[in-house]
Parts: sequence; structure tokens; C-alpha cells
Amino acid sequence: MDLATLDLTTAHLADACIRSNIPVRTATLTPVVPGTKTAGRVLPARHAGSVDIFLEAIERSEPGDVLVVDNDGRTDEACVGDLIVLEAQAAGLAGVVIWGLHRDTQDIRAIGLPVFSQGTNPTGPLSLRDRAPEALSTAEVGQWTVTSDDVVFGDDDGVLFVPASEVEVVVAKAAGIRDVERAQAERVRQGESLRGQLQFADYLASGLTFREHLRKIGGAVEE
Repeated sequence: MDLATLDLTTAHLADACIRSNIPVRTATLTPVVPGTKTAGRVLPARHAGSVDIFLEAIERSEPGDVLVVDNDGRTDEACVGDLIVLEAQAAGLAGVVIWGLHRDTQDIRAIGLPVFSQGTNPTGPLSLRDRAPEALSTAEVGQWTVTSDDVVFGDDDGVLFVPASEVEVVVAKAAGIRDVERAQAERVRQGESLRGQLQFADYLASGLTFREHLRKIGGAVEE
């Protein structure tokens, strides 16, 4: 499966996780270049004040991995700049996801590798901290702990983590949701209301939850 060429959004994938009873693990991160997408196996690295952890992670990487940087969501320093992004690109990585901030925005945009972060700060690492024993095996992104057993997807809506063992199921279900929603959107453009397509009057009289009703009629709008 070529994750990089999937015609799916993180919204489709999140809805597919809900339908598959898989925890929806998302983080509100923004691509440095709007419209950027990434997908690949998580390559975790916990920052502790020095970029050597990123170089060590990249040394262990495989082409298509996505470097997932845990800087504890700090907003007083940036932890990734253009040189690390360039090194990741040269190693064949599919992107960089940062739970924290980046800098060198102009240069990162020129490099072109997908990079997602919480924002920017011109200041680099402010102090050297003790390196955690799990620094290269797990990363914390918001409330989620991710490992190389996870796959990360990123686009303009943020990032989503899916267990690698569930990716094929989630992708297949997400493709179905995408196709239904696109067909519904085209019918709205042709003059048929979404309420009519979703038999909304029947739903109001049904006693079902809206999601139960959608599943019954094969519709899609929120999951």
C-alpha cells in the first residue's frame, strides 16, 4: 500500500476509525506549507535539548517513515529547523511531525518535505535535559503515546495516528466514506438537498440516533 498516494483526508480516516471502533487519536498540528499531506510509519524521537536524537532516529529509519518529534508541546523554543528537515528528506523520510515548534520556516518551505507543528519560534533549544530511556521508542503527541507500531497521517486538518495493524481496514472503510460523501456533494450541486438524500424527515420520526439512521440508509456526513 502506497500511503503517500492515498486520495483520503484525515477526516475520512477519523470517521473510518469511529466506524471501526478504533480510538481516534488526533492532534491539532498545522502544515508549514498549506495543502501538504504526509503518511508513513511513526519514527519517534523525544527531544531533550539537542538535535542528536533526531540524527540517531534518522540513522535507524527506513524510507517512507515520518519523524515524530516530542518536545512536550513547548512554546518557548523551537526544536526542529531546516537542517534536520533537509537530513530527513535526504534519508527518504515522508515527513516530520512535531509536538512543539519549528523555525527556519522559509527554508523549510523551500525544501518541500511535509512538516507539521504547533507553530513557530525563532529561538532554538534553550537547555539540555536528561534523555528519557524511551527517547527513540515512544513519543507523546498531546494525550497520545505513539510508537513505530503506528502510522501517522497528516493534512490541513491536523494529524491522525492509526495502529499499523489496522491501517488496511481503516483505509478501505475511509475510501467508502469518501466515495459516498463525494456522491452526496455532487447531488447537492445538482439541486438535491442533503436533507432529502439523508431522508431527514424519516430520521426525525424514527427514534434512532442520527448515526444509526445514517448507517441504516448508507449515508455519510459525520462518520
